[in-house]
Amino acid sequence: MRPLRFVALGDSLTEGVGDPVEGGRRGWAALLADGLGPGVEFTNLAVSGSQTRDVLDRQLSAALALRPDIVSVVIGVNDTLRCTFDIHAVAARLDEIYGAFRERGVVLLTACLPDPGTMLGLPGALARPLARRQRAVNTVVHALSERYGAVHLHASEGAWLTDRAMWSADRLHPGERGHRQLAVRFHALLTEAGIATGPAPSTEPDFPAPTRSASVWWLATAGTGWVARRCTDLLPQLLTLAAAEVRHKARGTSARLDLSASHAVASALAALAVSERRPEVA
Repeated sequence: MRPLRFVALGDSLTEGVGDPVEGGRRGWAALLADGLGPGVEFTNLAVSGSQTRDVLDRQLSAALALRPDIVSVVIGVNDTLRCTFDIHAVAARLDEIYGAFRERGVVLLTACLPDPGTMLGLPGALARPLARRQRAVNTVVHALSERYGAVHLHASEGAWLTDRAMWSADRLHPGERGHRQLAVRFHALLTEAGIATGPAPSTEPDFPAPTRSASVWWLATAGTGWVARRCTDLLPQLLTLAAAEVRHKARGTSARLDLSASHAVASALAALAVSERRPEVA
């Protein structure tokens, strides 16, 4: 029998940003791979900055060619940070990605994630639109994970989000402790399912958590460039969304924005259900 093959797809979170080691990055998926069992073959295809479109167009075919037994698809935050965000498109892409693996009998790992506005500590009018988008993505991931029988991790809530020691200097990516936390939680789910047979990853880090001064230094150096790149793409639209938040709050109609987002998610999932029922034309 060949060794168990685990392939990880996604963005900077799965690539290992926030968990640097000698020679590169490690990350939660690599930590998890060590606990799946003896002789696991692990391949990390995740690329920083990826969106659902990138996973579908580039990472999916590469992953299928490796004939994995287990695959993780943790993606979506970068979609919410783009002016092109469309929950219908996100849902359709995830449905195609998940379906491609499940029809081949691959064990699928998924996760819902915290919204970036809250993690960055943005003002309410700026944070709420991003939170609404991330809730929409998480709702789709929840629904499709259930549809395809994925091993799903609820990572968008819990005490770990407010524990500063869990996060890297940029406040967007987990630090080593956070990556270990994700690996341990996924390992527990896979052990319960009878898939993981190796020891759980350690929760104890090899390196100290970043200090507050390190966070300030990151923002003053690398963080400035990161914010500038995102602002070029997202800021004009985000300011428009923030203005709408302020107007609705003043009128007492903020619930309409949440209702509109909920309707969009329901419509996106309904469209997928209709496409599944539609007979093929000969």
